[in-house]
Amino acid sequence: MSQKIIPVVMAGGKGTRLWPLSRSTAPKQFMDLMGKKTLFQRTLERVGDEELYEAPIILTNAEFRFLVAEQARLIDRPLARILLEPVARNTAPALAVAALIVARDFGEDAIMQVLASDHEIVENKVYFDSVARARDAAEKGRLVTFGITPTEAATGYGYIEKGEELGGGAFTVKRFIEKPDQEKAERLIAEGGYLWNSGMFMLPVGLFLQELRQLAPEVMDAATQAVSASKDDLDFVRLDEEAFSKAPDISIDYAIFEKTPMAAVVPSPIEWSDLGSWDSVWKLGAQDDDGNVADGRTTLLDTRNSLVLSKDIHVAVQGLSDIAVIASEDAVYVGRMEDSQNVGKLVKFLASKKATAPLTETHRTSYRPWGGYTSVLNGDRFQVKRLFVKPGRRLSLQKHHHRSEHWIVVRGTADVTIGDRTIPLRENESVYIPQGEVHRLANPGKILLELIEVQTGSYLGEDDIIRIEDEFGRE
Repeated sequence: MSQKIIPVVMAGGKGTRLWPLSRSTAPKQFMDLMGKKTLFQRTLERVGDEELYEAPIILTNAEFRFLVAEQARLIDRPLARILLEPVARNTAPALAVAALIVARDFGEDAIMQVLASDHEIVENKVYFDSVARARDAAEKGRLVTFGITPTEAATGYGYIEKGEELGGGAFTVKRFIEKPDQEKAERLIAEGGYLWNSGMFMLPVGLFLQELRQLAPEVMDAATQAVSASKDDLDFVRLDEEAFSKAPDISIDYAIFEKTPMAAVVPSPIEWSDLGSWDSVWKLGAQDDDGNVADGRTTLLDTRNSLVLSKDIHVAVQGLSDIAVIASEDAVYVGRMEDSQNVGKLVKFLASKKATAPLTETHRTSYRPWGGYTSVLNGDRFQVKRLFVKPGRRLSLQKHHHRSEHWIVVRGTADVTIGDRTIPLRENESVYIPQGEVHRLANPGKILLELIEVQTGSYLGEDDIIRIEDEFGRE
C-alpha cells in the first residue's frame, strides 16, 4: 500500500481581486463567500481523509497565523505544522521550504500535494480520480501539475499545452502559456490540447529537491538556511528572516516546471475556479430566473445577470444588467461584470492615495487570537470600538503611553486587571483605565464577552501597545 500523501496548503498572499470584501489583512481564503465555511476551511476538508492524507502543513505569514489556527480549530481539523514566511517570496521558495520539512519528517520518498487555499473545487469522484492519477504519475518519477479541462476561452488563467502521453492519464508538458488575450484564448480552445494551469501540484519530494538544487540553487540555498535556523513559536514554525529574504522572488512554474524534463500534466475535468474575480463568483453562484446571484441584505428589481452581495447595509439595484455590486461594512464596489478581472488595478489606485489606502488594508472588524474588535467611530483625540473576547481567553498584559480607556460591558462577564488588582465586571458595569496604567482584560465566562471601548488621548494607533506579558507570543 502506498504511503499517505502529505498535503501542503498555501495560505498566504494579499487580497485584492475580490475587493472590497478581501483586504491585504483579510484575503479571500479566509472569507465566507455565500457559505458557512471559508475557502481555507473547505480546502482542509478536502484533505481530511485519514486513509489518504497525513495532517496538512500550512504555509502562511505571521499576520495570518492565528486566523489559520482558529479556522482549523473551528472545523476540528488537526494541522501538522504552520510554517510562517517572514517575507513574501513567491511559490518556489515556499515550496522548497515545505519539501525540506517533509523530507526531514517523512523521508525523501514522500509525495506531497500542493493546494491553494483560495480555490473553489467540487469534491467528488472526478476530483479524487484526478488526485489518484497525479499520485501514480508522481510515484513513477514525475513532477505533476493538475491541468484543468477548459470550459470556455478564459483570459484569467495561464494555459498548459500537453505533449506526449505517458500512460495512466498523464502527459508530458510541451509548454506553459501566460494569460492570453481573448483572441488567443479562443484560438487555443479551438486548436485543442490546452489546459488551464491550476497552480496545484503532486510532487515526489526527493525528485523535487533534486531539481531545485540543479535548476534553482539560489532558492534551495536560501530555503535550506531558513529551515536550519527556524524557531518554534507556540504551534508555529518561524523561518529565519535573514536567510529566507535572500531567496529570489520567483514562482515554481518559472523556477522548475518550465525548465525540468520531468514535468507532467494530468488533465483534470473537475469543477474548479480560482475565484479570481467577481464574475467567477457569479458563475459559481446559485442564479435565479433572471440570472442574478444575490446574498445578504439585497433587493433586486428589473435586474439581470448580476451579482449583488451585502451583509451590513441594504443594497437595492433597479433596472441594470451585467453588473457587480459588492458592499462591505465600509466600502461599496460597483462595476460592469466584464471589468471585474481588473479590480486589482482599482485597488492599486486606492492604495496610492493616503485617504483611501486603509480601505485596501483592513476591515472595520479585525480579528485577534483572543477575539477581535470593530471600529465604530473615530474623531479628533477619541475613538470608539466594540471588543469581543472568546470564552476563556484574555488579552495581553499591557499599557499605553498616549491614551486612556473606558470599558463598558454589554454582554457576558469580564475580569479586568488594573495594576495589582483584578476587578470583576458584569453587564452594564464599567471601568476606567488611566494612561500608562498596566492592565489586562479577560473573559472567565462561558459566553462571548462584548464591551464598548472608548479611547481618548493624543495618539490612538494600534502600535501604542506595550505588551508586558502575552500568551500568544506577540511582542
